[in-house]
Amino acid sequence: MYRTFADYLRSLDDAALERLFSLRPDLISPTPPDYAALSVRANSGPSIARVIDSLNAFELQVLEALLVLEEPIKVKELEKITSTSARFAFAKFEDLALIYEGVIPTQVREAIGAEPAGLGPRSLTKLDLKKLNDAPESAKKVMSALCWGPPRGSVGDIKNPGPGIAWLLDHHFVVPLDQRHVVMPAEVAIHLRGGKVHKDLADKAPDLDGKKYNQSDIDRAAIANISNVLRWCEELLNFWGETAPTALRAGGVGVRDLKDVAQHLGVSEGCAAFVAELCYLSGLVAIDADETIAPTNSFDIWLTQDFETKWRNIVSLWLITSRVSGLVGRSDQKFSALGPELDRVSAANIRSRVLEELRSNVELSPSVSSFTERMKWLAPLRRGANLRDDLVKWTLEECEWLGITGLGALSTFAAELLEGDEELGVNAALPTPIDFITIQSDQTAIAPGPLQHELAVEMSQIADIESRGAATVYRFTESSIRRGLDHGKSSSEIIKFLTRISKSSLPQPLDYMITDTARKHGQLRVGAIHSYLRCEDPSVISEILADKRIDVALRQIAPTVLVSDFDIEEVLNVLRSNGYLPAAESAQGILLSSPHNKRVKNRPKPPRIVGEIEPPTAEAIASAIRAIKVGEKSTAKQSQLRNSGAIPRTTANETLEILNKNLNRTLSIGYADNNGGVSHRIVDPQQIANGVLLARDHSSGELQTFKIIRITGVAPL
Repeated sequence: MYRTFADYLRSLDDAALERLFSLRPDLISPTPPDYAALSVRANSGPSIARVIDSLNAFELQVLEALLVLEEPIKVKELEKITSTSARFAFAKFEDLALIYEGVIPTQVREAIGAEPAGLGPRSLTKLDLKKLNDAPESAKKVMSALCWGPPRGSVGDIKNPGPGIAWLLDHHFVVPLDQRHVVMPAEVAIHLRGGKVHKDLADKAPDLDGKKYNQSDIDRAAIANISNVLRWCEELLNFWGETAPTALRAGGVGVRDLKDVAQHLGVSEGCAAFVAELCYLSGLVAIDADETIAPTNSFDIWLTQDFETKWRNIVSLWLITSRVSGLVGRSDQKFSALGPELDRVSAANIRSRVLEELRSNVELSPSVSSFTERMKWLAPLRRGANLRDDLVKWTLEECEWLGITGLGALSTFAAELLEGDEELGVNAALPTPIDFITIQSDQTAIAPGPLQHELAVEMSQIADIESRGAATVYRFTESSIRRGLDHGKSSSEIIKFLTRISKSSLPQPLDYMITDTARKHGQLRVGAIHSYLRCEDPSVISEILADKRIDVALRQIAPTVLVSDFDIEEVLNVLRSNGYLPAAESAQGILLSSPHNKRVKNRPKPPRIVGEIEPPTAEAIASAIRAIKVGEKSTAKQSQLRNSGAIPRTTANETLEILNKNLNRTLSIGYADNNGGVSHRIVDPQQIANGVLLARDHSSGELQTFKIIRITGVAPL
């Protein structure tokens, strides 16, 4: 048996260290300076908790069983109280450094708890378990109550217990804890359990059930979902570019603003929150210094990208972020989209596990219930387990929205993305954008496919989307035409545009509505006092004053002028919501016919990863192993110097002379920091120039510069 855990780590070969670091990447993030530091980190509370969280239900049961065995633990003894499958878990624990040479570190025991599997401590005396067969009935009742845990029981008064307790105490089958409580030793409970630690071993993961689909049908559904989510992102950003909401005081999108977005997109509020988070993660929207939520300049670049690039970026960020949009709208707590409280430590890990299961079950659309049960087995102690079931449900839902799945099964596009392929085939699978619509007599227009981007933008300015799907239905109204006029278009331009892209002739009623709306547009103007209204027709002014719906504190200052204490935007919104068609104008009386598409400049916060560490590459692991070995060598040399008291001390001239003579030798130097403290360094000199020594520091394994004036002494090694 090794003297210390650090000694055990020193004995491991490179292959064992590679397995350890690949399974526990937190151990080299950052790289520890030597084996002693590695030992401390490996047995730290956070690292132990992280590795135990990664165990499945069966592995956790095996680990609990290990804790009740005597050290050094043997695999055969473990198999007796579990099953033969436990040897594979035991080997994994050795790779994870949860056990070494049959010894379990104290920190692992503390992490599991004092009563693993509901078992008490081992007995300090030798027990004759055969006598349990002769136990009186009263004692058997007590043993039955304590057998499967908890192992502690109340006895009232230990000096005057009942006959059953007294018999058990006499034979050491229960042990007193204090004046009122006893505990059953682990050996007794295991014997009563039939020689096993657990009643039922969870040695097999629950199967997934659900429907099977052909991959072609899955991909067709997925590509439709991809098209939808990219369109939702664009529509949301255009919407907020024109009507930028104000963030809540605590940060995030208000309930009313989120409802407006959901209505505009034609989706649920949960889906709207998800789309907003996607845009936030992608840097397409941010909260400005004045608390305005608006698109960033990156949105304009994003519009020029192809569909596959857009989709790859948003999915890649969604996979790693710790933000959980599903929390928005929960009745028990108030969470807001883009708010600061949406990070959850287990989110990225749950997503990763869900996708692993989908990849392992091709063409299967699993039910949420079976997926939840399987996840309980895969991650029984995962941090955030109280939210695990919801995270599984939300992840499956978001996979469908994103097009990662179609009909609930993994799409080919997502599979290729997860494999790291350069070409996903999204662009080829999406339908080719069309350049025409069909205008109908009921003032609607049908686009039988996705419109070209420029045409879609134009149509969104002059028509409302009534329904979405394979075909998009647009409806023309006075309000939608007025919106086009606000964008600086004239009636003739709108009519010309529709005539050009429509496969059918322009209906006369639509022509009349466009012309009539344009004629009225701008007749009534709003400016700032806070605001004013003016109109050349006094009858319109009188009509507004008499309209009780217009509650914006209007007062008349001239036959054709009204003023208000409300802001211009609010006055415009109230008038428009009640059927009037005002236009805004500047303080100089210039008609503001084109609304401002707001952009914010500050960079959004990157997607956070809380509590999760990316798996290291083979190169990173190899580099960490080299650095630890170099640091170990350096630490040993420095320890020798400290023990011998041989602190290098030389004059400035002696220092330079020794450095110049020993450029190819390992040296010990004393080096003063900014506060005057002197530390030992073991270095390999490389070059001396401009009063600076360039050398490889053994503690870090990296090239560093040392100012010669701060070198207090040099000694060859």
